Amino acid sequence: MNISEFAKEAGVSVSAVSRYFNDGYLSDDKRALIEAALERTGYMPSYSARTIRTKVTKLVGVILPKLSSESISRVTEGISEVLSAEGFELLLVNTANDYKREITSLELFRQNRVDGVILLASVFTDTHRALLSKMRVPTVIVGQQLKGFNCVCHNDLGAAYSMTKLMLDKGAKRPAFIGANQDDVAAGRDRRRGFEKAVTEAGITVDPKMCEIAKFSMDSGYEKAKLLLSGRKKPDCIFCATDNIAAGVMQYCRETDISIPGDLMIGGVGDSRMGKVLYVPLSSVHLHYKTAGREGANMLLSEMKSGSEVHRILQLEYDIVERESTKRG
Repeated sequence: MNISEFAKEAGVSVSAVSRYFNDGYLSDDKRALIEAALERTGYMPSYSARTIRTKVTKLVGVILPKLSSESISRVTEGISEVLSAEGFELLLVNTANDYKREITSLELFRQNRVDGVILLASVFTDTHRALLSKMRVPTVIVGQQLKGFNCVCHNDLGAAYSMTKLMLDKGAKRPAFIGANQDDVAAGRDRRRGFEKAVTEAGITVDPKMCEIAKFSMDSGYEKAKLLLSGRKKPDCIFCATDNIAAGVMQYCRETDISIPGDLMIGGVGDSRMGKVLYVPLSSVHLHYKTAGREGANMLLSEMKSGSEVHRILQLEYDIVERESTKRG
């Protein structure tokens, strides 16, 4: 039986049947006619057969900023670990750090049948907020904090504060900062605030000339290090918002014979595998990315079961992992 034959059997138009299967607007009487015909005939499009009867697809949409990031892969592994155990499959979308593609992906999952959505976003616009508020299924944000929505996030301010303070406590007097896009509240704005808090508490004035914004890459870290370390007034420690940025700084130091940690201490965030095997192992803040994925998935499952309208924000703490790049004295 095709859709035209089914529509005739139900006594409604083909467009009404299409709206029914795509969650479009439909009057109660037409919906009742279609559901009665479904019971009589057993008709359903192959994809919708299970979902219409059970209202469950066993599919979860996961929107990722990029696939090449170690931290993102750890989050995704945590998500998969929990949801796979419950029989769910993941539909992964890579937005390549393009917030417009995040919006398109949210709309895609809003219009199509998934049981829930997990969003790993870096920047939130008014369009993000408007669309998130209209999602038809439970949605959880991982890695950022957005008031009024279910979120699992990290203590990015505390992480940056603690790593910066570690270097200041070891005698650094001229701290520098290489951060990320300030529109990114977690990795950008909060990590800068943490750096500035530690510096101010140490009685040091934050020097704008010692603060640079990099892209999330080693090459960008290298270029920013060149700017900070080629002038007369050089920093004696650099806090980097990510391990990738810190690795670029180290590369520049190696090429210019700047001793780490003798001339310059360096600290990062992420506790990446790469940081452990650099020519000077990198001190870094361990953020619990896999745990964030697990917690995000558990939060989503809880929302699926309860349908609660009370939103929760879970902030995960961090661990300082000191290695040779800050071991001075």
